[in-house]
Amino acid sequence: MTAQDSGKVALITGASRGIGFGIAQALVARGDRVVITGRGEDALKEAVAALGADRALGIAGKAHDEAHRAEAVERAMETFGRVDFLINNAGTNPVFGPMADLDLGAARKVYETNVLSALGFAQLTWKAWQRENGGAIVNIASVAGISASPFIGAYGMSKAALVNLTLQLAHEFAPVVRVNAIAPAVVKTKFAEALYEGREAEAAAAYPLGRLGVPEDIGGAAAFLTSAQSDWVTGQTLVVDGGIFLNAGVG
Repeated sequence: MTAQDSGKVALITGASRGIGFGIAQALVARGDRVVITGRGEDALKEAVAALGADRALGIAGKAHDEAHRAEAVERAMETFGRVDFLINNAGTNPVFGPMADLDLGAARKVYETNVLSALGFAQLTWKAWQRENGGAIVNIASVAGISASPFIGAYGMSKAALVNLTLQLAHEFAPVVRVNAIAPAVVKTKFAEALYEGREAEAAAAYPLGRLGVPEDIGGAAAFLTSAQSDWVTGQTLVVDGGIFLNAGVG
C-alpha cells in the first residue's frame, strides 16, 4: 500500500460543496476514497470530477429519505467494500425568526434532516461495516447547538440534539467505533451566506483570529478525528470557531 492510498473509505453527506466538500478534499488528499451525497446531480458530478473519479463516488438524494440512505451505504459497500468513516454533514435551516413564532412543521423538517438522518446513516454504516471492523463517525454540529442562537433557534436546537446523539453513539459503539462532533462558527459557504453577505469584514471583526472560517478549517478537524492521532478521543465536540467564544467572557 502506498502513501497515496490509505485503503480507507469515508461516506460524507451533504458534500457536493461547502463544508462537506472541504472535508472530502482533506480525506482524499491523505489517500482515502470517498462516497459523497447531495441533492443535486450536477453539483455532485462536478465535485466528483474535482476530487477524482477514481477516488470519489457521488450519490444524489436527500438525507432525510430512508431509501437514499440505504442506497448510499449499499453502493459504498458494492463499490469500495467498506465504510470506515461516516461524516454526517447534511443539514438544513429553512426558518429564521423568534422561537415564539416558530412553525412546528418547519421544526420537524429541521430535526428530521439534521438529527434523525445522522442517526439513520450511523445505524446503517454500523451494521454494514463498522460493527465488525471499526472506524469513526464525525457529526457536524454548530456553535449554535452549544449556545443561544437568536433567530436560528430551530437550527440550534437540532444541533444540540446532534451533540447529544454524538454522546449516545460514542457510549454505545465503543470500543470499536469512535464518535465525535465538530461545532463550527460561521464558515464561508453558500449555506451560511445570510450571516455575512455584504458585511463580511464587520462579521469577521468579531472573531479574535480576524476572519470567518473556510471549509478547509473543518476539513482539517475532520481529518484529525478520523485519524490514528485521535485514537483515544471519543464523545467529544471540537469547537472550531476562530475564538469567537472568547468574547463571551466577563470584562
